[in-house]
Amino acid sequence: MTDPSPKTLRIGAGAGYSGDRIPPAIELADKGALDYLVFECLAERTIALAQLERSQNPRLGFDPLLRDRMEAVLLSCASQGVKIITNMGAANPQAAGEEVIRIAREMGLKRLKVAVVHGDDVLAGLHDQELTLMESGAPLASLGDSVLSANAYIGAEALVQALAQGADVVITGRVADPALFLAPLIHEFGWSMADWHKMGQGTLVGHLLECAAQITGGYFADPGFRDVPDLANLGFPIAEVSADGSAVITKVAGSGGCVTVATCTEQLLYEIENPASYLQPDVVADFSGVTLTQLGPDRVRVAGAIGHPRPDRIKVTVGHRDGFIGEGQISYAGLGAEARGRLALDVLRQRLESSGITALDSRYELIGVNAIHGDTLSRGHTPYEVRVRVAWRVATRKEATQVANEVEAMYLNGPAGGGGVTRSVREVIAAASVLVPRDLVQAGVTTMEL
Repeated sequence: MTDPSPKTLRIGAGAGYSGDRIPPAIELADKGALDYLVFECLAERTIALAQLERSQNPRLGFDPLLRDRMEAVLLSCASQGVKIITNMGAANPQAAGEEVIRIAREMGLKRLKVAVVHGDDVLAGLHDQELTLMESGAPLASLGDSVLSANAYIGAEALVQALAQGADVVITGRVADPALFLAPLIHEFGWSMADWHKMGQGTLVGHLLECAAQITGGYFADPGFRDVPDLANLGFPIAEVSADGSAVITKVAGSGGCVTVATCTEQLLYEIENPASYLQPDVVADFSGVTLTQLGPDRVRVAGAIGHPRPDRIKVTVGHRDGFIGEGQISYAGLGAEARGRLALDVLRQRLESSGITALDSRYELIGVNAIHGDTLSRGHTPYEVRVRVAWRVATRKEATQVANEVEAMYLNGPAGGGGVTRSVREVIAAASVLVPRDLVQAGVTTMEL
């Protein structure tokens, strides 16, 4: 069991996104000697998609891998006193909590306390607010009835309450990612949430861990320049955190990957617009004075973050319907492949632009030539094979289907040698952001026990 006043707290990152690998989390649960195992599984649009799923079935709307993950680690964590914190509740944390209780019962556990953090869903409260979309400057009202969801990035306070109530598993919806890791530090070390420097240092720890394998060599390897050992068996990170907020980032001995100053630096800068002013619901963190020190193989000490008083407003992600994408792809190979691919794009452009369909957005590209960096940065070589991709975002599913069908028709109506056609039609669930007054967001906790 966790010492109530530990000199060092060990927190493992069991996931960095919704579809992340499960075996590294099992390795952490079994061999990590953890106090906490945290699963961070929400992206900006993930929760809007979950809200859409919940609208079709009120018993769904939580992470689809919740059961798989819990079945993989729950027994090991329960037997070792490792507490689990996760935002896999997504759009329906209450149903997720009930599912965890159900799994625990099926697995034969005799005791488990699950706390559900709620209050991030603020859709009902937005109707009386005059809010501006951060991305465009347009009023929120301009989205009309396309809005599906509105979820606030709540902070660590309600999670700390859940831990104080003795929860073994804490399940949330939309929470600021670092808050998932900050909460156990506040709870275990007795930090004041008005100690801005401690909040800043704890937010640094959370930011470094939140993407899991990105700090142990994932999204980092570049053969011959930045080699990562045993990339196929990446271990997920562990933070050994001291009461002053300094930490050592490491991983399970023998697992793949590496923890170096370089991997930690890359994650430190990830998604940070201003290192001196990283806005979070708990603090405005300042990472500009952070130091990283290699202590030994796969051990990096991080320290030096500070903080300033938390913002008066909280970010809310608004999920909304934004049309449909019709997409088709077809391959050409052999001599003249690029020329035939470009001819196919010309034909498709003529066909679609004379079809009467209005494109809200469109892409015409040759994968392997200009799909990522465009024609300006293409190397000018002649590839042996190319893949044509055409995608239009349009207002209706019917129009999207027509776009996809045009590409499929290139089998018999386009250049020679086309093959391997794929086509798809999908609804676009987009994400926009607004800032709301802090008092609009009222987070709370409910508990359930086995």
